[in-house]
Amino acid sequence: MTRLKAISYLSPNLFWLYQEVVQAIARRCDCLIELIGATCDPLDDPLLEHDQVDIAFICGLPLIRHNRIAKQPLEILAVPVMQGDRYQQQPIYFADIVVRADSNFYELGDLAGSRFCYNDRGSNSGYNLIRYRILQHLKSQTLPANHQFFQSSQASGSHQNSLQWIASGLADCAAIDSVVMAAELRQFPKLAQSLRVIDSIPSPIPPIAISSRLYDQLGDKFIQEMRQPLTEPDQSLREAMQLAEVSHYTTASMDDYAEIGFAYDVAIATNFNIL
Repeated sequence: MTRLKAISYLSPNLFWLYQEVVQAIARRCDCLIELIGATCDPLDDPLLEHDQVDIAFICGLPLIRHNRIAKQPLEILAVPVMQGDRYQQQPIYFADIVVRADSNFYELGDLAGSRFCYNDRGSNSGYNLIRYRILQHLKSQTLPANHQFFQSSQASGSHQNSLQWIASGLADCAAIDSVVMAAELRQFPKLAQSLRVIDSIPSPIPPIAISSRLYDQLGDKFIQEMRQPLTEPDQSLREAMQLAEVSHYTTASMDDYAEIGFAYDVAIATNFNIL
């Protein structure tokens, strides 16, 4: 029986959904899949570096950065499309710029001189997208890229921590994955009363990726069998998707994620960091 190793580098508040996803694949493909939660950044993970991961739930930015240096790149198996009008039936999500509800921050420019927190510097939604947005803002204001925008910035360790820091007054703002925030507010609805979104930056949503090695080892037919339970979910997975507010899964290619790499490259080329 085929045995596969899956890992999630995404927020743990949706780990239960990823378990349902791999179980649906295992049922369809008659294989065994072990899913673990990552304990380090994907670009620092020896499992990913040495191609010991078969399936990865991963953010778009580390996916792109990994593939630029990997001998065995990751391919996209499927991507979720979230429920709700804001997602327009497209495989996107948002970096929601969040502040305290009772603050005087109403747009990006108001955040100059504020205290910023972020989950980690390798995050697309928590760091990459807002860094690019600020860089564009500085350009529009004819300020140099090395202009210090925030008074301070600090890593919180997770999107959930960043939300708590803002609610408790430890930080003024953060950029939060909209899917993660929705899941957190479903679990802790009172938290919504303390928070307000002042801007949203759209981006391709974190995909389900697989090692390209699987194409050589198992063939295209097996890959199609892995994808089918996602695009044609059974009752068990449909129920989990409904709870997670996933409309459906669809296909995508690495070309769809080029804009994430572009935002990253622009910031690196101008030597601009939020810190």
